[in-house]
Amino acid sequence: MVYEDLVTTLGAVFRPQLPPERLRGVVEAAEEAGLEQLWVWEDCFLEGGIATASAALAWTERLKVGIGLLPVPLRNVALATMETATLHRMFPDRALIGLGHGVQDWMGQVGARAESPVTLLREYAVAMRSLLAGERVTTEGRYVKLQDVALDWPPQSVPPLYAGATGPRSIRLCGEIADGTILTAATTPEILAKARQLIDEGRAAAGKSDPHEIVVYLLTATGEGAAERIAADNEGAKAGVAGNAEDVAAAVLRLAEAGADTVVLQPTADEPDPEGFVRFAANGVKPLI
Repeated sequence: MVYEDLVTTLGAVFRPQLPPERLRGVVEAAEEAGLEQLWVWEDCFLEGGIATASAALAWTERLKVGIGLLPVPLRNVALATMETATLHRMFPDRALIGLGHGVQDWMGQVGARAESPVTLLREYAVAMRSLLAGERVTTEGRYVKLQDVALDWPPQSVPPLYAGATGPRSIRLCGEIADGTILTAATTPEILAKARQLIDEGRAAAGKSDPHEIVVYLLTATGEGAAERIAADNEGAKAGVAGNAEDVAAAVLRLAEAGADTVVLQPTADEPDPEGFVRFAANGVKPLI
């Protein structure tokens, strides 16, 4: 069965549980197969999001590469904006940047935990958007402090800025401050419908009427042992899907009907064939949606 007008975009994740030297093979497989997006993560203490994204972009000509997410307590906003602008100048319209609170235990381990993650994310996104727009910024917030800062090389057009969250206050904030929201693989269609309502509340509070993209990760496994691998995942087991391309396409359809604009297939941490996984996404699932 082919589902018409299901989602505009299908992507996949390169999980940082794989060593960095595996990235190029997965990236090249995704590009060759015609996958639309490949997402990388900046999880502590595995791989850096900017480093992996820039390498993936340099090895490809068409593939869009998302970072979901950059933990804002780890990165000064001026540095993150410089790196984002550099990616967009070198690889126009192909880098997708997501911001998030970071896992609080990890932030505590490195001495970067914020007392109010919501305040930090708000201040950070507002400053970053202004800098990306080429503005000169002075601000004295609770966390973000800039004095007469402007980029010498802002992007030639202001790129979309994504944010990701799980709690209701933060999801509402995503609607207020970002152009798109990234939701985890624990997101069932029911949770997604509630999140969409919170996002819309945030957009309304900010007086926004422009489109807001919702990106949802979908824990996915196929082939031998797929069901067992999904069941072993603590975060995504309840929302994940194990099976063939038809089974995965049906799960994508359910998320799309609940409000997802982009679905990103997330392999299990022990996926035995990451190159085959991105080919499965592009050649098996995508034609069905």
